[in-house]
Amino acid sequence: MAASRRATPPLLRALNERTVLEAIREGAPISRAEISRRSGISKPTVSLALRSLLAAGLLREAALVLGLDLGARFVRGALCDLEGAIRARQDLELASADAEGATDAIVRLRASLLDTAALDPSLVDCVVVGVPGVVAADGTLRVTENVAGLEGRRFGEELQAALDFPVTLENDINLAALGEQWQGVARGVADFVFLSVGTGMGAGLVLGGELHRGRHGAAGELDFALVGFGETVDPSAPQVTELAGAHSGLSAEPRAVFGAARTGDPAARAVVDEIARRIALHVAPVAAVADVELVVLGGGIGANGDLLLDPVARFLAEWLPFAPRVEVSTLGEASVLTGAIAVGLEAALENVFARRAPAPA
Repeated sequence: MAASRRATPPLLRALNERTVLEAIREGAPISRAEISRRSGISKPTVSLALRSLLAAGLLREAALVLGLDLGARFVRGALCDLEGAIRARQDLELASADAEGATDAIVRLRASLLDTAALDPSLVDCVVVGVPGVVAADGTLRVTENVAGLEGRRFGEELQAALDFPVTLENDINLAALGEQWQGVARGVADFVFLSVGTGMGAGLVLGGELHRGRHGAAGELDFALVGFGETVDPSAPQVTELAGAHSGLSAEPRAVFGAARTGDPAARAVVDEIARRIALHVAPVAAVADVELVVLGGGIGANGDLLLDPVARFLAEWLPFAPRVEVSTLGEASVLTGAIAVGLEAALENVFARRAPAPA
């Protein structure tokens, strides 16, 4: 008892600083509030410990992460600090849907975000960009259809030269899966697949809590899963239009088709049921081989959970002995950008350690 009363403030500070440092190492990306919750140390004390660690050179302050989501018609962007707080968020329409137009838009969006947040560009630690396509080990982009001119390019190197920041490219649907794992419906789920069904289709596969990219970085390219199947099983938006066009008097626009299905229109319900069957056909091989716990549906078509969840789950239950749970993305259009920020935060927080903290005496 006497020894504990004689415990000196320097020793307590050292213990707090070590606890905070270990919480950052183990939980990155992590906010100040989460450090406090995990460590049992008050928020003001956590703040004091962080300032001491920075002053001692045990941490360096890499303050900002830039996350980007490159689509066919837009670039979405966000600046995030190391506590996970969004400092600026904007979307920018592409003047031209090609590689040069995308580079120009990204450079302008970077400048606009920094100007809006009134922050020094030197504080940016890294940039993570979600792109439509397969990112090979050498950085070459493959299977890129939505943005002209990206195929075969090392687009990350071009962006790095244009932005003068370290740039990481990742498949956009892979990032969507990581976004759901960080802040969405897949939190706490070790084995799941994110299936995006919109103008195209793709998947991000997380196994054992880690993103599975595959040997060529092409894991999740479900467009090729049922090649040679003998019938059209694509559930994406163009096929909704084609199916709807086969029914007399039914609007071919996908949003209108799903809207009509909600009112009970028989033809529209038939189209939606077929789309659900096609989605289930693509999920079934993944679920059978990887035994995932959860399927997260995203994209413009996949977001129609009120119409798709029950029939997709029913088909899977009929076909599989261990059917996964099926849910709709809770992040929606923000899933890719959220994943980009998560990846950037993890990298930035790894970079803040200048050296390991010595154990207190």
